[in-house]
Amino acid sequence: MADPSSYRPKPGQIPDSPGVYKFRDEHRRVIYVGKAKNLRQRVANYFQDLAHLHPRTRTMVTTAASVEWTVVSTEIEALQLEYSWIKEFDPRFNVKYRDDKSYPYLAVTLNEEFPRVQVMRGAKKKGVRYFGPYGHAWAIRETVDLMLRVFPVRTCSAGVFKNAARTGRPCLLGYIGKCSAPCVGRVTPEEHRELAEDFCDFMAGRTGTYIRRLEKDMMQAAEEMEYERAARLRDDAGALKRAMEKSAVVLADATDADLIAVAEDELEAALQIFHVRGGRVRGQRGWVTDKVEAVDTSGLVEHALQQLYGEERGDAVPKEVLVPALPEDTEAVSQWLAERRGSQVSLRIPQRGDKKDLMATVQRNAQQALGLHKTKRASDLTTRSRALEEIAEALGLDTAPLRIECYDISHLQGDDVVASMVVFEDGLARKSEYRRFQIKGFEGQDDVRSMHEVIGRRFKRYLQEKERTGEWEEQPTGTPADGPAPTGPVPGPVPAADPAVGDGEPTAVAEGTEPREDDGRPKRFAYPPQLVVVDGGQPQVAAAKRALDELGIDDIAVCGLAKRLEEVWLPDDDDPVVLPRSSEGLYLLQRIRDEAHRFAITYQRAKRAKRIRTSPLDDVSGLGETRKQALIKHFGSVKKLRQATIDEICEVPGIGRRTAESVAAALASTTPAAPAVNTATGEIIEEDDGGSS
Repeated sequence: MADPSSYRPKPGQIPDSPGVYKFRDEHRRVIYVGKAKNLRQRVANYFQDLAHLHPRTRTMVTTAASVEWTVVSTEIEALQLEYSWIKEFDPRFNVKYRDDKSYPYLAVTLNEEFPRVQVMRGAKKKGVRYFGPYGHAWAIRETVDLMLRVFPVRTCSAGVFKNAARTGRPCLLGYIGKCSAPCVGRVTPEEHRELAEDFCDFMAGRTGTYIRRLEKDMMQAAEEMEYERAARLRDDAGALKRAMEKSAVVLADATDADLIAVAEDELEAALQIFHVRGGRVRGQRGWVTDKVEAVDTSGLVEHALQQLYGEERGDAVPKEVLVPALPEDTEAVSQWLAERRGSQVSLRIPQRGDKKDLMATVQRNAQQALGLHKTKRASDLTTRSRALEEIAEALGLDTAPLRIECYDISHLQGDDVVASMVVFEDGLARKSEYRRFQIKGFEGQDDVRSMHEVIGRRFKRYLQEKERTGEWEEQPTGTPADGPAPTGPVPGPVPAADPAVGDGEPTAVAEGTEPREDDGRPKRFAYPPQLVVVDGGQPQVAAAKRALDELGIDDIAVCGLAKRLEEVWLPDDDDPVVLPRSSEGLYLLQRIRDEAHRFAITYQRAKRAKRIRTSPLDDVSGLGETRKQALIKHFGSVKKLRQATIDEICEVPGIGRRTAESVAAALASTTPAAPAVNTATGEIIEEDDGGSS
């Protein structure tokens, strides 16, 4: 690990002009490329105190061994040079999008004497006109088959073309009218090229001209009583309309635009692009990337624009590019796009109307793509094994942690404090083992104390299970039979769990089928984890470790994952463990932590909603839901029920005197809710209808 101060440029050595800079490692490999309006200000930011740098930036500068820069005249030149260098050097710390699949394009080889229409994948070639990308190659072939009636362009390979020219006989498409047969001289090269250009114009969205021309010719042929020709023109127009119907109209004003949406988390980002031409979606593609540099949404958008249009010219760059966030230097990026198109390009965020609605659709596609990518990544056995090995190595564990438990605390401003426990075995969620806890040992908000309570309760139950099954036998010296003397207090007979605190609740209904013992009782905390992960930093980790020490458990590793910087904290360590950005181990820990957070907040919200719906009548023994509703319906509200006498309550069908006395006593022991106030007028709103006070 290099010390950035060893290669820091001298003060005043860096120019304050626009430019592009490169960080190189000790082997002279370029590991990062960036651009700046002011090189002096931007490069100097990398050489501040390491503690103030983003973890990914910190990793980059400590990997680097030198920095160099190139001055340019304008910010647009800097943008272009940055793109060129990223493409040339492929730096490991730059965001690089990769296609989540190899998309097929409809390509027209205008660089040949007789242009050919075909399906193409991979890198784009110079002189070839591309349309798409399409989701499936068969969609291209269906479209081409319809359009060849009107634009009979060559589709055969070079070998077939040469063989037909040698024998003087065209292929089958030439005989059925779906190829103009330039191979046998039915059309000149100029006429065939004109057909190919018309084909390209139609695919580019200029559809109305050709359909109107065909309909006009059809009417003229009908007037001249050339009915066969009129019928053929009618079928041609119908074929073009069916080809158009394969892509629905999404923007009514025949807009040419690309819509870009980003879905991201701390580690990865997914990008979706919809290509709209003539108001119709003509293509869609998706990219995914690891966030190997400290980059926000605007930075991801700028990288995407560079990769999307870096090799494009002319109409391949649309008039409008709609994005979720504008790049940092919007003006320079817009000018760069305009230079590549040859005319003005509008780069903006859609605010209203059809374009905003379509952007929401693109965003949903991006979210689904990110979720699918994560699912595929998590389900790969090799990847999971590597993740567990990386965690074991980073935390200094003897073996890979095959069972990991993660804990999270959730509350709303100190109310309804709950905790969650999620379990991952062999890198996969084990939802039947999830548990949830209510924090009842104290009142108020204290995440550290809550974590201590939850860990203590969970592992107290684990020790009780061991004692019940005979796995834990009390020794005369207080030493467990199957291990050395613990470092903390030695457990004797484990006390029963405090009923006021309660055990972790199983989650069979919400998360899966609950495992059971042979006698049919629910299985509780039967297996200990090799690793306990808590959502938080040093304080939460210390609380969890203290709870284990108090129970005499010293063979379970503990760590915490701090959300802000994704740092891994260990007990008694002043500095965190920073896993590499590309680490599968970090990805797995983050996924476990996020699942614990999801499970905790779901429980907390449900608990809060249940509390809000409670009524003083809930405490009346023997009063079911039907009779509660009858009381509310009879009196109109709990407020009026509270004011009623016992004799008046007895008038309700199904309510006896003993029940009426219980209802009156329960309502008398509760404090009425404060009256509602209209904040606009200051008027007190009386409760006239049903409900609970």
